[in-house]
Amino acid sequence: MFLSIANGMEAMAELRKARVAVVMGGKSAEREISIASGTPVARALGALGYDAHSIDYDERFIDAIRTLAPDVVFNALHGTGGEDGEMQGVLDHLGVAYTGSGIAACALAMDKHLVKKLFAAEGLPTAAWDHFDLDGGALPLLPGSLDLPLVVKPRYEGSSIGVRIVRTHEQWSAAVIELSRSYGCVLAEEFIAGREFTCAVLGEEALPVVEIVANRDGFYSTDAKYEPGGSTHIAPAKIDADLASRMQMLALSAHRLLGMRDYSRTDFIVSEQNRPYLLEINALPGLTPTSLLPDAAAAVGIGFDALVERIVGYALARARRRNAA
Repeated sequence: MFLSIANGMEAMAELRKARVAVVMGGKSAEREISIASGTPVARALGALGYDAHSIDYDERFIDAIRTLAPDVVFNALHGTGGEDGEMQGVLDHLGVAYTGSGIAACALAMDKHLVKKLFAAEGLPTAAWDHFDLDGGALPLLPGSLDLPLVVKPRYEGSSIGVRIVRTHEQWSAAVIELSRSYGCVLAEEFIAGREFTCAVLGEEALPVVEIVANRDGFYSTDAKYEPGGSTHIAPAKIDADLASRMQMLALSAHRLLGMRDYSRTDFIVSEQNRPYLLEINALPGLTPTSLLPDAAAAVGIGFDALVERIVGYALARARRRNAA
């Protein structure tokens, strides 16, 4: 028994000698959100005894990685570049281990249209939707066969950036015209009145369901997510155990369907009839002071530093298996 404890302590000491590059920033619309995630991650790793270094994702990134030669990269890069498989491809080419999902899972998760097609094909409940090409000439001034109200969102974007709720044809036209200035394709999704929830997966275990109460904008907008007091998180959610188990099962199903690893977070709307609908899945859940994943982990006794260390541990274990092969 004491030998086992000693071996475990040696293994932990070995982990804590690891050199970790925390990648954050980048050039996406989520740059500041990424920095807000990466900064506490780097701080936690330093406090835990890791050799932690912060790196921006810019034109010097490859040279910086080669110079630093980290044992693992902690991916805190939100939005395009970090969540769409781009940086994952670069690191795979360089042979550097990194946290989170690989190229294919990230690319799929970033594409809201393809994700919903996969959900529907697998029988996972998701709201009716259509997608519109805004680069194809005339803008769609009517929302096709879908009935108002609708949720309009960019096809490739995160953190609720660009999301609009439209209730009239005039609002639809205005939203499409506005979004066409920045995005080539948007989704229009059936608006389902109800309560918002999220369920994270850590490793291969679904964490407690968290209810999200937006305190501004009427939905979980970018401001509601990241401004202090913008939302209230109830962790664990005060809901029927069967409903909670249903969302946990759906979150695990979505995680496995896309081939994700380490962690993910699936967002839901639960209708007034108490039926959960999958909205989207996040390959790189935020780790900012107002993010949901740390709240879900804390509900089962996993503090922020322990959460960061667990995520790093998954990536280091993959690296050891690869090197031993």
